[in-house]
Amino acid sequence: MFFIYNLLLTLISPIFIYTLYRPKEGKPPFGPRWKEHFGFSSPLNSAAPPVWIHTVSVGEVIAATPLIKKIKDAHPELSILVTTTTSTGAEQAAKLGSLVEHRYMPLDFSFAVKRFIKIIQPQQLLIMETELWPNTLSAAAEAGIPITIVNARLSERSCSRYAKVQGVFNLLSKDITQILCQTKDDSLRFQKLGIESSRIKITGSIKFDISISKEDINKGFELRKQIGSTRPVWIAASTHPGEDEQLFNAHKSLLTTQPEALLILVPRHPERFTSMFKLSEESGFNTVCRSNNEPVEKVTQVYLGDTMGEMLSLIQAADICFMAGSLIGDKVGGHNVLEPAALAKPILTGPSYYNFTDITRELVNNKACTICADSGQITAQLQKLFSAPELRMQQGEAAVHVVNSNKGAIKKSIEFLPAFV
Repeated sequence: MFFIYNLLLTLISPIFIYTLYRPKEGKPPFGPRWKEHFGFSSPLNSAAPPVWIHTVSVGEVIAATPLIKKIKDAHPELSILVTTTTSTGAEQAAKLGSLVEHRYMPLDFSFAVKRFIKIIQPQQLLIMETELWPNTLSAAAEAGIPITIVNARLSERSCSRYAKVQGVFNLLSKDITQILCQTKDDSLRFQKLGIESSRIKITGSIKFDISISKEDINKGFELRKQIGSTRPVWIAASTHPGEDEQLFNAHKSLLTTQPEALLILVPRHPERFTSMFKLSEESGFNTVCRSNNEPVEKVTQVYLGDTMGEMLSLIQAADICFMAGSLIGDKVGGHNVLEPAALAKPILTGPSYYNFTDITRELVNNKACTICADSGQITAQLQKLFSAPELRMQQGEAAVHVVNSNKGAIKKSIEFLPAFV
């Protein structure tokens, strides 16, 4: 099985490498550090064996940040290494400053992973969510490194796919020391695929342990003063191609009853910033870019969030949040609805949210989130909420209650980790 996997990996690797290194607008370059993807990493500043935390890109780094801070608070002398595959993830990891060191994750070639492990000498490996690569897992296990999957989730869709290639999943799972699952349903799906219950623990989602800094909140308040404290403001967060047109249609309809309404549109990927400004203007909207620091007048209809690392402040500045990645079938599966929930915002989302099924359902059941099938339903919900301030407050309070009642996953997760040395 390993032979077949490595043969396929070799065949498809040129496509993967091209995609990884292809220049895109807004994407930081790898520079001379591209060699790290092939295991040529420089030694860490600390000689102590580090805890190796793998996070693929921006979202996983953000999710891991509270865990990292909690571990570092309890063990200030502990060396922590964060690996990412992408350069945008590296940029996010850099914001952690002296808490961690960063290296790029070696591609899943056996020679690259083994060279990386020999240089870094990690004491244990924590993988965020379900980023599993056969040669990485095998090399780590061979080196005696305990492997823990943290905040693990497995959708019914992914479970069905793995079941069709059970041999591949067995290859992935055999070297995993333990899996810390978000929910009981995740646990049952892993067991359905043959993982022993003794290797599975249910800790809850660490995403509920979200912590919003005063700086982000204050920046949001300041932005709201700039864009208009009394006008209706909604945000479409982390949009993907195919969604923007639908959201613009919803906004255009909203303007017929709320002529002063403002849409904050935040594309998921920075390389789309320029094209989205063009699309917004071509759609007939008076548009202002966040990055230009232009004044926002009453005639401004779309405010383009074309900066990185400001999502929380942008959500704070809005009255209602539509969480994107959810209007384009099964391509994406939604994004993290807990950020607007923690900021006490009423939440709207499209019908495809399989990456956050349990969280979204809990918010829906608590009347904090509404599922909208299309642009017409989005407009209807926006009109309803903007005309009823007390309803917006109720939904926002319900969202915060869901977040607060589910906190504690980080503490549980740390309790199950192997002892730090």
